[in-house]
Amino acid sequence: MVNIHLRHIEKADLPEYTYWKQPIHKYHGFNGPYFKKQTKAEIDLKIQALSKALDEGISVPIPGKKIISNQQNDLLGEVNWYWKSAETNWLEIGLVIFDESNWSKGIGYQALTLWIKEIFEEKKDLVRIGLSTWSGNKGMIRLAEKLGMIKEAQYRRARIVNGRYFDSISYGILKEDWAARQK
Repeated sequence: MVNIHLRHIEKADLPEYTYWKQPIHKYHGFNGPYFKKQTKAEIDLKIQALSKALDEGISVPIPGKKIISNQQNDLLGEVNWYWKSAETNWLEIGLVIFDESNWSKGIGYQALTLWIKEIFEEKKDLVRIGLSTWSGNKGMIRLAEKLGMIKEAQYRRARIVNGRYFDSISYGILKEDWAARQK
């Protein structure tokens, strides 16, 4: 098993991060493939803004997102969170493993376990964490279930990928259920 950790992006990461953000990589076919992909120009603008923020000493240049890296500091992927409903203390998380040669090695499970633990510890009022995917992403479905998340919704024919309809699937875990699993 690969030993991983989560950290904020650093200036030295930017060339490799830029490479992985290009929509030529296989993970883009699973990570929200129904959304419009960023162009090279849009990616370059984001990287320039990141570089500027890091040069200005901003230690958290991408709030709600962390890099997954190994002991050699290679970029393996990233995790993120965003508010689904801040008013009700509900957020959603996401995960990307960049290189398909790292898929099915437990990296995603390790990363989301660390990420969920960190989020629940930092956000004391948080009640639940959700994770949404599409029915064609079998790996993410297995991962959500392995993490103890409960399938809470399935929206039929809600996503179009390569001209075909797929379901949108939402999973969730309550803070108390997560705490019970960790004991």
